[in-house]
Amino acid sequence: MPHPSPKVDTDLLRMLRNGDAIAFGKIYKIFAPILYQRLLRLLKDTDTVEEILQDTFLKLWEKRGQIDPEQAFTTYLYRIADHLAIDVFRRISRDKALQQELWASTISFYLHTEETFLAKEQRQLISTAIEQLPPKRKQILILCKLEDKSYQEVAELLGISVSTVSNQLVKAIKEIKNYVLQSARGEQVIILSLLLSCNIY
Repeated sequence: MPHPSPKVDTDLLRMLRNGDAIAFGKIYKIFAPILYQRLLRLLKDTDTVEEILQDTFLKLWEKRGQIDPEQAFTTYLYRIADHLAIDVFRRISRDKALQQELWASTISFYLHTEETFLAKEQRQLISTAIEQLPPKRKQILILCKLEDKSYQEVAELLGISVSTVSNQLVKAIKEIKNYVLQSARGEQVIILSLLLSCNIY
C-alpha cells in the first residue's frame, strides 16, 4: 500500500517562504527520505539520486518566494524533483540499454505504488497497456516487477526457461512503451512524455 503524502503546516510553509532556515531544515527532514526512496526506485543509482536530491532542495530554497502555503506543497516539491530527473533522462537518452532499464524501473514503480510521482493520466496509460498484454506476458511482468521474483524463480514457477522469461519481459516492456508513445498527448504527461521524447529519433 502506498504511504500517504506528509502534511505540512501552513505556518511552516510561510516561514520557509520568508527565508526561515529552521523551517527549511524541518521540511528537509520530512521530505528528503521520501524523495530519496522515490528517486532511487526509478533511477537505481545512489550518486545520481543524491545529486538530484541536493539540487531539489537547493531549487526549493531559491524559489521559496513562490511557495503558496494554501496550495499542495508536496506536488510542488515533487514537480521540482521530476524536472531534475527529466534532465537525467535526457542526458542518457542515447544509451539504449539504460533506456530499457529506466522503462522497467518506471513500470515497476507504477506496479508498486499509486503515489502522485506518476500523474493520474500516466498511471492510466500504463494500466491500460499492461491489461492489453497477452496473459502469460502480463503474468511474467507482474511476477518480476511487482513480486520482485528472479528470472530463475519465475521460470521454475511457470515451467519455462529463464531465457523465455527474459524475452517475454523485454517484449512486455517494449509493448507498454509503444502503447504510451502512441497514446500520450500534449500536456497529458510529465515524466513519461519527456522521457519518451528523448527516444524519438
